[in-house]
Amino acid sequence: KLYDPETSSLIDHGLVLWFPGPHSFTGEDSVEFQVHGGQAVVLALLETLGCQPGLRPAEPGEFTKRAFFSGKLDLTEVEGLADLIHAETEAQRKQALRQMEGELGKLYEHWRKSLIHCVANVEAVIDFGEDENIEHGVLDQVRGEVRSLLEGMEAHLDDRRKGERLRSGVHLAIVGPPNAGKSSLLNVLCQRPAAIVSPYPGTTRDILESALDISGYPVIVSDTAGVRCAVDPVEKEGVQRAVSKAKSSDLKIVVFDVSLLKDQLRDAELNKSVLDSQMNSFLESLGDDSFSEEDTVVVMNKKDLLQSTPGALPTCMRESLCFVSCKTGEGVDAFLTLLKKHLERLCGDPLSGSPSITQTRYRRHLCDCTGHLRQFLSESDSEERMDIAADQLRLAIRQLGKITGRVDIEDILGVVFSSFCIGK
Repeated sequence: KLYDPETSSLIDHGLVLWFPGPHSFTGEDSVEFQVHGGQAVVLALLETLGCQPGLRPAEPGEFTKRAFFSGKLDLTEVEGLADLIHAETEAQRKQALRQMEGELGKLYEHWRKSLIHCVANVEAVIDFGEDENIEHGVLDQVRGEVRSLLEGMEAHLDDRRKGERLRSGVHLAIVGPPNAGKSSLLNVLCQRPAAIVSPYPGTTRDILESALDISGYPVIVSDTAGVRCAVDPVEKEGVQRAVSKAKSSDLKIVVFDVSLLKDQLRDAELNKSVLDSQMNSFLESLGDDSFSEEDTVVVMNKKDLLQSTPGALPTCMRESLCFVSCKTGEGVDAFLTLLKKHLERLCGDPLSGSPSITQTRYRRHLCDCTGHLRQFLSESDSEERMDIAADQLRLAIRQLGKITGRVDIEDILGVVFSSFCIGK
């Protein structure tokens, strides 16, 4: 039973848990009150605790901040915890949990310790270069190790931003001519009437965005205005926004009205030249020829209006084209399967291979680190510039330390911990 020590009145029946340091989350002595979750109960307990000497409400992220300063978490684990708290999809949860468990931090710490060993050897050569106790060929070994580390970091950076994309969401733009069924496709994906659908061309004027969970991946879907040579100034602005959104998106869904092509389909087979003609005509109106099969899915909508079902697609089209009917739902499952393959390619498997870069600041520090390593390899060819070369290694170590929090980084801590809720 929990009582107010001032009035001796009963607050609630609950459970009190004691976590002695250094084995608690923060590394300090901690206590946890588990009470009934009603607002009045929680407020009464907080008011009572607030009246006790030495107690105050925690600031946002303060418990995690204390865990960081006591060495329980490094900065990548802290940010992994923040991502786990804010994870909205299964793939985001897996990636955040992997980072919170320290896999990313261990990789960067391994690189940092390897560079520290390299600096120690270079310093030994500088200070005791003429001493017979210095093993011959130490500098060559250091250069070889630095080259190996540089290759590993460059491979880590060459990940097509999969981790960052998974963390923030894949940007998907639905584009196509007017009345092809773009808004209908958005409604199918959202499983609700998110966009107005009408038989009149030009209904959609502005960009309509919806954040969705598609097969466990976070996707920001944008429905856009039908692309055509518009005369109305409002529709013209909508077309320009559609073109801009398509160019900046990670994945494009190009929707066509297949019923307009029914006279060109022969023997239940899709003629590749028909699709090429449609795409070329659309790209010409879009003013962009940068679309590729890798980042584009072509949806032939209104399949229900065809008298016959198209037969097997040519092999070259199977990964980029599908027939659907947003009205009847026919072909939607096949479309979602195709879409999932593209999302897996864009985001990767968060549990396989090396952990991915998840923060823009990680990438920035790693790029700076690799720059210093290249400079070291350049400077270390000259014995006269060995001091400068050693400084480049120290700067590289500092960049890695900024990622994990192994250096003075007070200027970014406020930003990191402010993303947490009160009490975490």
